[in-house]
Amino acid sequence: MTHLSHNDLILLSNTAISAAIEAGQIIATHSKTGVSIQKKTGGENLASQVVTEVDLLCQEAILKTLLPTCTLFDLAVLTEESDDDKQRLEKDFFWSIDPLDGTLPFIESTPGYAVSIALVSNSGIPLIGVIYDPVRQTLYQAIKGSGAFRNKQPWLLKPSFLPPSSVPEKQLLTIVSDRSFVQQNNYTQIMQKLKSIAAQSGFAEIKTIQHGGAAMNACWVLEHSPGCYFKFPKPQDGGGSLWDYAATTCLFKEMGAIVSDIYGQPLELNRSDSTFMNHQGILYATDEKIAASIRNIFNSL
Repeated sequence: MTHLSHNDLILLSNTAISAAIEAGQIIATHSKTGVSIQKKTGGENLASQVVTEVDLLCQEAILKTLLPTCTLFDLAVLTEESDDDKQRLEKDFFWSIDPLDGTLPFIESTPGYAVSIALVSNSGIPLIGVIYDPVRQTLYQAIKGSGAFRNKQPWLLKPSFLPPSSVPEKQLLTIVSDRSFVQQNNYTQIMQKLKSIAAQSGFAEIKTIQHGGAAMNACWVLEHSPGCYFKFPKPQDGGGSLWDYAATTCLFKEMGAIVSDIYGQPLELNRSDSTFMNHQGILYATDEKIAASIRNIFNSL
């Protein structure tokens, strides 16, 4: 079995950061120009089917930087815009890459897109997480056991629930979701339950964010704490893929925040049967109390 030392992880993290920033610069260069849009198979909604020439340019740049590490450390690669060669199931570690997460926000010139790169063990544990937001030029990074950083400064999670005497008059609970959530048949019912939970927990109201890709949605939960981001299970393929959640899972764990499937179990980030995550759903939250509330809502539907 390949062993990665702490120094190895630092080297690999720095390499991933270089790759993410370079891809972010490509994205920024093309953000104000017309791009060629194509369709790909897989998933049931537009967000999972759209691909642009920028996705492909970013992937090419990232792989050029990361592939030498695959030779040096015997790593596999899983990336959104290439076929899954299943080497991730054979090697001890693999790069999980989304070269442009949030393609729809990108083509709409709306914040919510990012580069997402993770190093994941064969057992599905992220060891490195790197997310780069080219809109705000913000770098999020984490190494397992070494904490989380925002623009290379230590990043700590602020408390979700403050003593009653210190709660701001208008403290908000942030609910982050994909835009497809609004089209769900039970959307109104779920929102009413969320508003009720917020009121019972002492929040003035809820704030919704519904326009980002998966990576930025998760980061926005931390940026706008207290809050949560969730996707309920569904029978159709979709729900995001391994590369959508691997990097932010590492970030959340190092922040001491909650990341799990909708049932409270660890995300399966090296599934052998599929890259999709619709089977168990996903749940990110800044506090276990908020996470439990989302699970209760799901169980009540």
